[in-house]
Amino acid sequence: MLLLGVAESMTGPYLVLFGSDRANLSPFAIGVFVSLVSVSGIAVSTLLGRRYDRSPARWPALLAVIASAVGYLLLTTTTSYALLLIIAATFLGTGTAAFAQLFVLARSHLQSTASQNSTRGTALLRSVWSLAWAIGPMVGAALLPWYGFTGLFVVTAVGFAAVAVPVLLAGPPPQPEASASSAPAEASPSGRSVAVLVASFALFHTAMFAGSVVLPLYVTDVLGQSESDVGFLFSVGAAVEIPAALALLLVPARANKKRLILIGMALLLLYFVIIAISSNMTVLLLAQIARGVAIAVVGALGITYFQDLMPHATGRATTMFANSAAAGSLVSGVLAGSAAQIIGYRSTLLLCGALSALAWLLLTASRRTRPTETPTT
Repeated sequence: MLLLGVAESMTGPYLVLFGSDRANLSPFAIGVFVSLVSVSGIAVSTLLGRRYDRSPARWPALLAVIASAVGYLLLTTTTSYALLLIIAATFLGTGTAAFAQLFVLARSHLQSTASQNSTRGTALLRSVWSLAWAIGPMVGAALLPWYGFTGLFVVTAVGFAAVAVPVLLAGPPPQPEASASSAPAEASPSGRSVAVLVASFALFHTAMFAGSVVLPLYVTDVLGQSESDVGFLFSVGAAVEIPAALALLLVPARANKKRLILIGMALLLLYFVIIAISSNMTVLLLAQIARGVAIAVVGALGITYFQDLMPHATGRATTMFANSAAAGSLVSGVLAGSAAQIIGYRSTLLLCGALSALAWLLLTASRRTRPTETPTT
């Protein structure tokens, strides 16, 4: 997870610059390129998740990371827009499935251990993911001035390929035993319940990503602060995510995950209200604590919540959560940009808060389906 996070984050922030500076693409063309990666990723992640449920294996994770490695190597060979779209739709889109596949593999391995506590394992992996995103952009920033986009993409490709090594060393995932299932049929959530859950988490991620788009403009244009202040705010939020995710290791295995997730969503709502009504940088800085905790709690417990609700479809469950984030990312850019232009920055931040509140309401109103408890004997 550390290797994957570093590889993804060292290049992710600079793909837009590559499209603009190297490929000479218009903002609209860049938007299509980035959106195509997301749309393709959602489709491929869904297919690989279903395939994993039928026969748990490492090859979907290996396929995803190798596809990313090949994709970034191909980016060093062309600036043709048609070829860039093909690379985005095939290799880079397939690569986005790696995140969900690593969490699925972790779940399978953890369920085979004596402790059978996947919640703590997921929280640990989520904290490592946050740590990787604190490291990766700095690595990318150091490589780009010296080696350009070509050097950056080659190192990124090596990083993705390196993820295959620990995946292979971890061994094949245990195959589920049909006789081991003790969950009653009614424990499985209905399609409607799952749709409500996906919508709730998609709204949460939409609010989170849209807020990240608006905040830099709000701080610099409305509050008159510098770009370095923006970077400092985001750094604090990212730094908070790591101890917050690690703190979830102390949460008992049988804790009510839904209640904790609702607290996380409420914290994101509180964050947007605070930054929308305050012009004090100290207050905005403290508000990042609420944001960091919210992202860590919803990010880590959200995965296990889906997995617990669908214990016999771990691949699909994990993919649904990952796709809710991808969908939120896909919508957030257009939403944030258009809303900021029409109603202004403060109102857009409050709109993000309204989306957080709606996510909270949907999760609260979702049918109460009891997660299947993992046997302890």
